[in-house]
This record gives sequence, C-alpha cells and structure tokens, in this order.
Amino acid sequence: MKLILSSVILMLCFTFSNAQDVVGIWKTIDDNTGEAKSHIEIFKKGGKVYGKIIKILNPEARDRVCSECEGEDKNIKILGMNIIKGLERDGNEYSGGTITDPENGKIYKSKIWLTEDNPNRLKVRGYVAFLYRTQEWIRLE
Repeated sequence: MKLILSSVILMLCFTFSNAQDVVGIWKTIDDNTGEAKSHIEIFKKGGKVYGKIIKILNPEARDRVCSECEGEDKNIKILGMNIIKGLERDGNEYSGGTITDPENGKIYKSKIWLTEDNPNRLKVRGYVAFLYRTQEWIRLE
C-alpha cells in the first residue's frame, strides 16, 4: 500500500512540476486585433531558454522575412526565427535575455513568467529602461 501511495504522489509531483515549466508550444495573440497570430516553441538549450516561431497562422505572412532586423537575423524568414534568446531562470521568472519583434526588427530586454493562477498562461515582457509591453501567451501543449 505504501508503495502504491508513494508512486501516486511521485506521479502527481512530476505532472505538477512539468505543468509549471515554460517549455512547450505557445499561441501568441495580436495586440491590436486580439486574434491568434503564431505558435512559438519555447525550449531550453545550454541551460538557457529560447523561443522559435514554428507556425504563422496568417497564410499571407508565412514567407515574410525580417527585413528590419540587424545582424544574423537580417532578411531571414520569420517562420523558424528564434525571437527569444538567452533567458535564464531567476526564481519564478526567466530574464537576462532578449526578445525580437519581427514586425519591426527591434530587440528588447525580456522576461517571461507563468501566471500564478494558471500555468497555461505565459506573461511575456519586452522592455527598454522603464518602458515595457507585456503580452499573454496561451499554452497549446
């Protein structure tokens, strides 16, 4: 009986800890229209967190390139582009990296965190000095 109870508790802890992780596929919402815009895969690499555009929902925008980007992202396809780079865990959030807005090529400092009341909602903030914009993304898996 103790073995079964221990196994159930272990499975619940594992499930809960996975649900609390930012890794996964997230749906972005357009700030202006409120419509779903893309799917971002958030993954860990070398102890840091990255986010890559894996699906663009508007068929007319799927072949666009980031013409306003600079450096290694200049003129690459937005579909497949890493827009979140180098975030590190700091308590309940990930920070210390950047996010790129492929609409205008601007790069912002960034932090992300799961909402306290719903681990299927991710807050994504880009900021310069004290100016910032925060979006809420929705977990797909």
